[in-house]
This record gives sequence, C-alpha cells and structure tokens, in this order.
Amino acid sequence: MAQRRKTSPPPAAAPLLRADARRNRALVLQAARSAFEEGGLAVPLGEIARRAGVGAGTVYRHFPSKDALFRATVADRIRLFTDAARELASADDPGVVFFRYLAAVVRLSVRNKGLCEALEGSFEPSPGVEEDFRAALAVLLERAQQADAVRKDVDVDDVTALLMGCLSMEQRRGPGVAPGRMTALACDSLRPGRRVTKLPAKPAVRRDETACAVCGRPVTAARTGRPARYCGGACRQKAHRERARAAAEAASEVVLEPEV
Repeated sequence: MAQRRKTSPPPAAAPLLRADARRNRALVLQAARSAFEEGGLAVPLGEIARRAGVGAGTVYRHFPSKDALFRATVADRIRLFTDAARELASADDPGVVFFRYLAAVVRLSVRNKGLCEALEGSFEPSPGVEEDFRAALAVLLERAQQADAVRKDVDVDDVTALLMGCLSMEQRRGPGVAPGRMTALACDSLRPGRRVTKLPAKPAVRRDETACAVCGRPVTAARTGRPARYCGGACRQKAHRERARAAAEAASEVVLEPEV
C-alpha cells in the first residue's frame, strides 16, 4: 500500500509578509495624502516614499503609477465626506446641518491642493465613489427641504455645482475677504424667502502683513532686507514670466530706423 506523501505546512513567514504589505500600503497612503495635500500632483514619488519610510519599489508594488496613488488619495477624501454625510442623515435641525456640512466640505477642500487640482481638472474617481457622495448629499438636501430650510426647486446637481463654485471662489478671494464669506453668500441662494446668512467678520489688517502682488493673499513682511512681494515660489515665478512676456512684447514693438 502506497504511503501518503506528507505535505509540509505553509511557511510561517507568509502571514507576516502579508501584514507587512498591508502596513506598507497604509504608510504609503498616509504619506501620499499629506504630500498631495501640501503640493498637489507635482510632488515627486520619491518624496512620498521618503515620507513613508519605504523604497520607491514598494510604492510601485502597491500603486502602478503616481496617478493611481493620487486617485486613491482623492477617493479616500471623498469617502470621508460621504461617511460624514451619512452620519448626519438623522441629525436634528436638518437645515442647520445641511449648511454647516456644505461649509465644512468647502473649508476642508480648499486647504487640500491635490483635491482642488483633481476637482478642477478632468478627474474621474473610482467607480461608485462619486455616486455614493451624491446619494448621501441628496439625503441631507431632501431633509433640509422638508424642514423648509432649503428652497424646493433645487436638486443635488445644483448643490454639487454650487460646491465647485464655492471652492473656486474661496481659492481666489482677496486678502480682505474672510474665509468662508464667499461660501456663505453662495449658500444664501439655496434658502427660501429672504433669510440672510450672518457672514464671517472681515479679518483685521495686521501691520506686519502685505498683499501678494500676484494673488492678493496676505504676506508677512520680512524683518530685514527687502519687503516680501509674493506669498510663495509659484507666484514669484508667475510674476517673473509675466515680466519676461511684457519685455518680449515691448521689444517686438521697437522699430529700428535705417541709418541715413
């Protein structure tokens, strides 16, 4: 009678490797979220790997490209908005909850450069991510309308478009406009009748601040040396390009008269 061949047990290291892989993926996602939030899609993949404490090869094992990693972080942020809306679906005072939720989404999004770039571009989130967000938002909208806090002739398409408009306005507000003021003004269009939102107070002007010559954002004056004119490198480069373009246009208009 033939003896059964004994099978060796699976190597004990396999579960540990799977746990390490999950841990590394979580580290990469966490590092990518903070990096993209600060610098947008321009952040090098090597910087994300450095923040995560792993090699670039480890990043590529979990995400085939930087674009795939970027999409994953944006989808995670949208899912957080969706989860928050679902938790508020049965909250008291649905009108107040609805408007506070809209303001919070704009406030958190405008701080996230990567999310702003994704929403302003041709970004298409993972299947179901956008649909889930819209469905959760529609529930908050319907409850607010039933409470007569939101006009009945708007739908979730109107609200999502308004959110995008608020995000754009908050990014482009001048230094004398308080954060959230443009969002409050826009959200007033959703209210029935002539109820007016109490707008945030305008920020006090500080003596040690000036306005960026390009975008108008506040710039803290330097203690020594030449006064600061720009809020960062991006605006400084933009101003340099504008000066170079103006100089080139001026040079092209110069007509040299022939010598007699």
